[in-house]
Order: sequence, then C-alpha cells, then structure tokens
Amino acid sequence: MTTDAPVKEHLELAGGRVHLLRGGAGEPLLFLHAAAGAGAWLDFHRLLAGSFDVIAPAHPGFGGSDDFLDLTAVDDLVFHYLDVMDALGLQRPHVVGASFGGWIAAELAVTAPHRIASLVLLSPAGLRVPEYPVPDIFLMSVDQLTATLFQNPPAPPEPARLAAEAPRPPDIDAILAAYRDQTALARFCWSPYLCNPKLERRLHRITVPTLVVSPAQDRLIPVAHGRRYAERIPGARFAEIRNCGHAMYLERPADFADVTIDFLTTSAPGNGVSR
Repeated sequence: MTTDAPVKEHLELAGGRVHLLRGGAGEPLLFLHAAAGAGAWLDFHRLLAGSFDVIAPAHPGFGGSDDFLDLTAVDDLVFHYLDVMDALGLQRPHVVGASFGGWIAAELAVTAPHRIASLVLLSPAGLRVPEYPVPDIFLMSVDQLTATLFQNPPAPPEPARLAAEAPRPPDIDAILAAYRDQTALARFCWSPYLCNPKLERRLHRITVPTLVVSPAQDRLIPVAHGRRYAERIPGARFAEIRNCGHAMYLERPADFADVTIDFLTTSAPGNGVSR
C-alpha cells in the first residue's frame, strides 16, 4: 500500500453515511471498488491521483460505509451513486469500476449516460455468458480464492520468520470486516449470481467514451466477458493486460493505471467539480 495518504471523508445521505477516500487534483474520477478493497488506497489509486481528483467511496455495507439496508440490488446502487454524485457536486465525472464495481459502473452508464464523462471497466462482472461461467467465490476456501484471483499468488511467509514470531491471536476486527463485506456482496449479487441477465441488451444505451480492460489470465471473470462488454457498447475500446490475474491492480498496478490514464486523458474531458 502506498504511503501517500488520501483524505478520509464521510458523506451524509438520507439513508446513512458513506465513507470515502479522496486524493489528487484535476478532473474528478469516481472509482467504484471490487468485492474486496473497500477503504484501501493502493498504488493504483496513487498513480491515478497523479492526474485526477480520485474519489473512492465504499459501497453500502462495505468498509466504513453504513449498511443502507433498503438497498438490495445493483439497480439500487445505481441510484445510490447518483445521490453520491449529487451530494459531492459531481456533474460529469470520469467513472472507473473494477469487477463488482465495474458492473455497477456499467449499470450507472446505462441508466444515466448524461452524468458520466467517460467510462473505464476493469474486468467487469455483470454479464451472463453461459459458455464462460464465473466460478462461485462464496464456495471457495481462502487458498482457492487466492489461486483464483492471482496469476502469481503472493508467497506465504517464510517458515523461519514465522518460527521467530510470537503467536498472535486472530485479528477479530479484520475477520468481522471481511465477513461484513462478503455479506453485503451476497445481498447484491447472490441471485442471480454476479450478473444481471438484462444488462447485455441494454449496453447500447451507453453513449460515453468507454474502455474495457481485462487481465489475460483472469480465472474469475473470463476475458470473454470483457470482450462481450466491448462488443455491445457502441464505440468501446478493448485492452488486455498479459501476465495478470483478476487481482489486477494489486499484481500490475502501473499497467492498469497507465492504460486508464491514457484513455481518460484522450477521451472526452469531464466537466465535474475538481479541486
């Protein structure tokens, strides 16, 4: 994680508080996180913040945001983020969404394309492609999930170092936070699993410049899903990053930041509120 700390803010909405991180300067960029990563400011975000005013809220029920229990589906999240944009005074920000957040971003662009300057979808979930199914992450062990998300999983701690460390009790706060995130994810995408069967036929309504980026070795959201998005969104560009799994901005943060920044700086400029 980067040492360049962003500003932590809380946004008050009618249904509760939204926790967000904000850093950088320039045109506003709304970043919608994946199923994991709420409240994290990574090297990927730092790199984006070198060119944009990056605003990274935690979804309802994730990280430091309130539960917003009245919200039960992804279409509810679309209107939630329209409320967030209104509260922040964002007229037409760039929107970047990753995985689950990419699905939300796509639905947002379908519903309100006039509120978005340009769109980047990083290995987006949300489509049902029967010939390329998405594995069920809720049934995976931690080891299975790690192997699914990473092309090159992080190496386990060295036995010698483990032996030298005193035993530590489990981090209960981290366990509870992860459980809460998983519970929120299940609320929004359990049935149907991680998709909206109606979304594909609505993608033609996206009228803003769009880039879809897929990791070539993605074992969670097959590359075919990214290509399908790019085929259905008018004028969308498609890019593929090699030697990378679904944990894209952890494994290859510079590559994903570079392709995102290059696209956003050459597509239609935003006219949202910057600082």
